Amino acid sequence: MKLSGGWQVVEFYLGRIRRLNPVLKGVIKVNPDALYLDDKADHERKVKAPISFSRLHGIPVLVKDNIATKDKMNTTAGSFALLGSDVPRDAGVVAKLKKAGAIILGKASLSEWSGFRGAPPGWSARGGQGVNPYDSATTTCGSSSGSAISAAANFATVTLGTETDGSILCPSSFNSLVGIKPTVGLTSRAGVVPISPRQDTVGPICRTVSDAAYVLDVIVGIDKNDIATIETSKYIPKGGYAQFLRRDGLKGNELGLKEGAILIDHLEIGNIDEIYNDSSETTTLLSEFKIALNKYLSELVTSPVRSLADVIDFNNKNSKVEEIKEYGQELFLTAEATNGFGKKEKAALANLARQTRNGFKKLMIKYKLDALVATIDLRVYKILAIGGFPGITVPAGYVQKMPFGIFFGGLKGYEPKLIEIAYAFEQATKIRKPPSLKSLQPKKN
Repeated sequence: MKLSGGWQVVEFYLGRIRRLNPVLKGVIKVNPDALYLDDKADHERKVKAPISFSRLHGIPVLVKDNIATKDKMNTTAGSFALLGSDVPRDAGVVAKLKKAGAIILGKASLSEWSGFRGAPPGWSARGGQGVNPYDSATTTCGSSSGSAISAAANFATVTLGTETDGSILCPSSFNSLVGIKPTVGLTSRAGVVPISPRQDTVGPICRTVSDAAYVLDVIVGIDKNDIATIETSKYIPKGGYAQFLRRDGLKGNELGLKEGAILIDHLEIGNIDEIYNDSSETTTLLSEFKIALNKYLSELVTSPVRSLADVIDFNNKNSKVEEIKEYGQELFLTAEATNGFGKKEKAALANLARQTRNGFKKLMIKYKLDALVATIDLRVYKILAIGGFPGITVPAGYVQKMPFGIFFGGLKGYEPKLIEIAYAFEQATKIRKPPSLKSLQPKKN
């Protein structure tokens, strides 16, 4: 879909959300100023030369509800505990979107606390249970479920999600979408309700590779509120990412297909079983979550909760609310019991570094690969997560009516190659089809 804004486009999306969101539950909150912002963008286009606008000017964007917006909407990570809190500023990526003229249409639903509470994928106390628009009986995957539901159901032109381990790539695959999980630090995490600064990243979830590349061009770059962006900005190519939207992008690239064949056959990550069965990632995430969340909550202008302990207490006191009572908070309790980074956590970090060095990184360098190719069932997103590596998923087909995607993963800064390959694959196959949504349409008299 070609990016274009204005001309009642916001009204169109608001209409779809009103009709379909009561069932799909992909959106938690619509921006009450959306129509005003649309009119403002239309006026700007009438009085200024088109060349002065970015590709995202006037484009409605839904952002995951763990991404802060300094406006009339709450940022709650799907939890009632943060309802009424006041963020100090827009998240870094939101500030960049607004500077480019994009319209923040609303907040997409998610797995509560980005899946770290332990509830089912796509469920939050505020948003309810998100529904896959292709098949209500199939998972949305998590935790950027609402961003994926909304992109698939055409609730916005593009959406933003976040990923710690699979939360962009998995829901994009299950909803027949393009999702880009950027190199950690390529996009700012400032103003994002955190799990792990070591693994968290923000990226686009869209219907096409080109849309995703245009969004990535806008949201990457240095943000003084996230120091990781300073070092990682070295990976941003001069001229941006849209230049790599090449139909011949597969030519000359060395691809390795895990447990299959494209150009280099039967590649194996030597320590794959160790990575999948080891608890080191969980050990580190539990400590990182407590530290990072406490810092985030302490910096809010106003908030009903100021620490993970406060969140746990809130849930206990509100356990009579059915939505809160239904799902426990075992991960919260386990995280709260941690006490910073001791010997166990440091050993776990060392394990993750060793697994990355001796596994995925070694494979990519040994075979001089431009990308590793895999499907969702191989859980490549875990390998990318622990190393901070980028990945992109593209619609690849359907099993009956359920979508599945193909993943391309690379080393840090490999986004240009991944976009080039993914776009060429997309253009060669053109396999994506929208969900029918017929059962969700209002009945005619």
